[in-house]
Order: sequence, then C-alpha cells, then structure tokens
Amino acid sequence: MTVYDFSRGELPVLVSIPHDGREIPDDIAGRMTETGRANIDADWHVGRLYEFAGELGASVIAARLSRYVVDLNRDPADTALYPGAVNTGIVPHLSFDGEPLYRDGDAPEAAEHGARVERYWRPYHDRIAATLDELRTRFGGAVLYDAHSIRSAVPRLFEGQLPDFNLGTSGGDAAASELEAHAFDALSSAPGYSAVLNGRFKGGYITRTYGRPADNLHALQLELSQRTYMNEAPPFDYRPELAAQVQPVLRETVAAACDWARDRYAG
Repeated sequence: MTVYDFSRGELPVLVSIPHDGREIPDDIAGRMTETGRANIDADWHVGRLYEFAGELGASVIAARLSRYVVDLNRDPADTALYPGAVNTGIVPHLSFDGEPLYRDGDAPEAAEHGARVERYWRPYHDRIAATLDELRTRFGGAVLYDAHSIRSAVPRLFEGQLPDFNLGTSGGDAAASELEAHAFDALSSAPGYSAVLNGRFKGGYITRTYGRPADNLHALQLELSQRTYMNEAPPFDYRPELAAQVQPVLRETVAAACDWARDRYAG
C-alpha cells in the first residue's frame, strides 16, 4: 500500500501534509466503530488548500492513510507531546472527543502499534529525512513547513476557541528567528483573522524532530482553524467562498518561507 504521495520541487523547502489522508486498510476498518471509519479528526481538505505549494517551488509530501491508522506527527515511542494535557497517541484508540475508534475487544495491542509504525509511519519519515538531507547537501540548508488543521473548538483538548492561525516553532527552537518572524508576519497581518505564535500548538513530533537550526534545518507548523475554510460538522464540506479568502494568506506564508530559504540557501 502506498502510504504517501511525493512531488519534488526546485527550492530548499518541503511542505508536509501528514493528517489529510483518509485511507484505512480493510483489516483495520473492519474492527473500527462508525466514528473511526468516518475519520472525524482528519485535517480535512488541507491538501486542496495547499495545492499551490508546488507552483512556489516546494517539494510536497502528503499522507494517504488516516491518522487513525498511525499518527505521523507523534513520537513512535508514544511520548506525550504536551505533558499535563490530553494527548492522542501514535495509534489512537479514542477520537479527539473521547469516543472509541474500535469496537469492544478490537482495539490494537502494543505489538500491533509497533507493526503499524514500521509499515506505515516509518516510510513517511524516511522520505522526510532523505529529502531534507538531499536539500541540505544541495543547498546547504532547508525549511520544512508542516501543514495542519483542526476544529476551532475541541473541549477535551483545549479551552475555548482557537485562533485562526496557530504557528508553532517549538518555542523558537525549531526555526531561525528571522524565518519565524517572516512567516508570522504574513499570518498576523492578514485582516479579519486571528493569529498566535507558539500558543496551544507549538509543533508536533515532525517540527520538533526535523527543526534543527544549528544544522541549517528549520521547521514551522501551522495549525489552521477549520472554521476558516469548511463546515466543521459532518460531512465536513469544503466551502470555496471561505477557502478563497484564507488560501491567499496561506500562500503568502509559504511564499515567505520559500523566499527566505531562497535568499539564505539558494541565492
């Protein structure tokens, strides 16, 4: 089974889309509840929102499998991202709302978690690592932009309503301050939207692992509120009239990362 799609660009920038996949292997889907099969917590339509990335010169990797099969933005050792907060695991058993994803007695055991990591998680990360190594060898450095979205309100995970744009750089550890500033300026200056830097979502495993500025590798994560471009209730319809307003802001943000990477590494 193909676990991701990949396209190569000409700039030292890689856009990662780890949670928009919806495919679930039959042997897993057959054990799931209706909630699990419905992919309630997918990063719906993010690939569509970022379809411009290739035009800007970035390479793009996008998962095909559901995050319920294995979560590509979690530590394979299942270490919590945010200690003290509710965390979803490498192989989730519950939805963001705390609903079971598997029928009674059918949830995967630890051995199956490990097998899924090797079969489905590892190839995605091998491709990220190899691509960043290739870009760094060719240009001297690279930028990874990790694209996400989430419902604007998930009481089990956070209080209140999220800002529209949630940019994370692991508290500044994952990216050069100048790159962080350029990206956040594109978001915070967009009229009609709210933005926060390193708020509730500071960046997941991908940002924290591959963002190593000392090695000339920089990572940004953008968690986009889904209310900016879609209906947040089933069937999770894409709303073109909303998307047409937010997509230019996303394009400007990725373009800011591309321009910075071009000036620093490909100039």
